[in-house]
Amino acid sequence: MPRSNDSSFDRSKTPGADFLQLHAEDAPAGGLSDWLAHRLRLAIADGRLPVGSRLPATRTLAAELRVSRGVVTEAYRRLGEDGHVDGRGRNGTVVVAAPATASRPPARGETPSATELFTTAPGADVFDSLRAVPARIDLSPGTPDLAAFPRAAWLRAERAALAELAASGFGYGDPRGTPALRAAVATWVARARGISVDPDEVLIVSGTAQALTLTAQVLHDSGVREVAVEEPGSLGARQHLRSRGVGTPPITVDGDGVRIDDLHASDAPAVLLTPAHQFPTGVVLSGERRRELMRWATGGGLIVEDDYDAEHRYDRPPVPALRSMLSEEVIYAGSVSKLLAPALRIGWVLAPRRYRDDLVAAKRYADLGNAALPQSALARLMESGELERHLRHLRPRHRRRRDTMIGAVAAHLPGAVVHGAAAGLHLLITFNAGFSDTDLAGAALEEGVKVQPLSWHRQRAQEPGLVVGYAARTATEINDGIAAIGRAVRRL
Repeated sequence: MPRSNDSSFDRSKTPGADFLQLHAEDAPAGGLSDWLAHRLRLAIADGRLPVGSRLPATRTLAAELRVSRGVVTEAYRRLGEDGHVDGRGRNGTVVVAAPATASRPPARGETPSATELFTTAPGADVFDSLRAVPARIDLSPGTPDLAAFPRAAWLRAERAALAELAASGFGYGDPRGTPALRAAVATWVARARGISVDPDEVLIVSGTAQALTLTAQVLHDSGVREVAVEEPGSLGARQHLRSRGVGTPPITVDGDGVRIDDLHASDAPAVLLTPAHQFPTGVVLSGERRRELMRWATGGGLIVEDDYDAEHRYDRPPVPALRSMLSEEVIYAGSVSKLLAPALRIGWVLAPRRYRDDLVAAKRYADLGNAALPQSALARLMESGELERHLRHLRPRHRRRRDTMIGAVAAHLPGAVVHGAAAGLHLLITFNAGFSDTDLAGAALEEGVKVQPLSWHRQRAQEPGLVVGYAARTATEINDGIAAIGRAVRRL
């Protein structure tokens, strides 16, 4: 058949490769090797071929482009002479260096500087950016001892779950979560948090973060446009609420927890609390405040309870969850992020009857439910007692590291004040000083230590402070990190 004279043509019929969407017809006549070398060089420069990535075998790429193998070999040779790639025998041709381009714009996701992190208002990606910044010692709060993750027990649980899982178990499941994990969570919260709940009332979610986002969505859709939050209180929690159009009026926290008179004055219909171990101050909601809060809730208020750090207590038993006393006035959120690891992305929500179906629907439309295999493994850890044993193992280790940090603060930060009960995974340190805590956090990062400024977690200006984590660091790292912060303070 004669070829159409139409200038358009079907690209799917031209010689080309999926790799970088290369098409040999783009090359000028007689310049195939030059064209290919240029296209590869551009891909290395703009990050599509990062350092360490492997180029296709010359025979493979030549076949896809329908050119001679010599064309590809010549292009690779030129890149090798320029120092961009290196031939490594059976390991193929590997990108080893990117072209130097002074005018290249910052790549998406490029590591920000300390100045960029701490001199601008924290955005939605601030915690991602902080995690991406390299540091000698990471004292960021909220992370348990990840090196202590019970790998052997988890592997046993996962193997057992795989061995017993029916073929149907690999299909789509109940968006509320697997029956086994919902039953295990119901037992866990009854034993550890004093909450009586039926497994059918448990909704498995991807951590407390998703619990807050789904809750904000459901509340907003039901007409609740404001959820009061603790002041100071978690920046991340505020971000999740605001992402669904919910306002976050601040309610003062003092030594007894959130002030209920401020809550009344706010006229907010709902409040988000961390009553077991408040973030970031570390205080525990007092008995009198609990009674005042219960009166507020039974008068028509709604409590969203983030049971943050509840199991990590070092000198006293955990206080009961608010949900254990107010089943129809509390949306309760818990997770294993502080018990095992944030990477598991497993948490749970217990909701009053009036919100339960809407939360399940929101979860269904978000992701159809959590992955089944990790749920099955976690259920086995809970049922077997392995999770309780793991927690008993962690408590004394975390307590020693907390004591080490308090001692290091006394030695290297004279005049600083440590706040909170002997619980949790972090400390709040405040300073009676003229510098800003963002300047101090930036100076600490220049010393190789990552921390979070207290002002990130405030909506009102107050004294400077740092929120520092100790659970994931050794005693030596804690001492060295606090000493570095001390040097940063003296520089300021």
